[in-house]
Amino acid sequence: MRLRHIEVFHAVMQAGTISGAAQLLHISQPAVTKVLQHCELQLGMALFDRVRGKLYPTPEAERLFVEIDKLNRDLVAIRRLAANLRSGESEQVRLVATPTLGASVIPAAMTHWCRAYPAGHCTLATNHTREIVSALLLGEADLALSLQDPRHPGIKTEVLASGPMIALCPVGSPEAAEDGPLPLEQIGTELVALPAEDPLGNVVMNACEALGLQPVSRLTVQTYQLARSLVEAGVGMSIVDPFTAASADRSRVRLRPLAPAIPVQLYLLTAANAPLAQSARRLVKYLGEAAKQNLESL
Repeated sequence: MRLRHIEVFHAVMQAGTISGAAQLLHISQPAVTKVLQHCELQLGMALFDRVRGKLYPTPEAERLFVEIDKLNRDLVAIRRLAANLRSGESEQVRLVATPTLGASVIPAAMTHWCRAYPAGHCTLATNHTREIVSALLLGEADLALSLQDPRHPGIKTEVLASGPMIALCPVGSPEAAEDGPLPLEQIGTELVALPAEDPLGNVVMNACEALGLQPVSRLTVQTYQLARSLVEAGVGMSIVDPFTAASADRSRVRLRPLAPAIPVQLYLLTAANAPLAQSARRLVKYLGEAAKQNLESL
């Protein structure tokens, strides 16, 4: 049975008459009759008994209708999905980001996305890059943000923005007394450090070691946001990514890029074999714009 045969047969079974089926399908009665006759000819059996102008389904037609009714519901669902995909209105987008980016970049981007897709749905989560890679590979997330390129063959990366690592200097510290880039050798205030396994924290420590420096540090934190909060509280200074730095309280903290500069890139991560749908690509655009606005505020 062809698709048109299925539609007409289903409509006739529902309506019980040729005229009723024609109204359901928005076509003429002769067109319904012609398609139905062609369907019966192809099947090699009658689907309806015609008695005094009325149609009575045969037992064969009743059995066919059970399966065709399921198929028709699937076709309706497929058409609805296709319409949603064209507009992006009802699409589900699953976004994961590292905690830093979840707090700094995502809120502004979601404001624009929610306006563009008022019927859209987005699931937001934060995690570390290793867990993010697993979520993408398992199909548990559609896209992700990280400051780390995982260099995984199953993950596609795209740079959305780039900026320098920033020294957060508490007001009143010697480092906050001046503007402009802060040479690593001029850091004297105690550091709120990041763990050795943190990629960016590791880059900073390597840069210090290359200059023969050993910054004083008693506190080690797991997240950039906590480091920023501690600096704002006057506990010490810290070196963080530019997106965390952009949200620092400027009445308590002076922001200074490092010298020499240590660049940081914001990566969009997706599964290499799963292209993004329209609304997800639009969200990527808003995420890139929000990230660049963060950098412009430095």
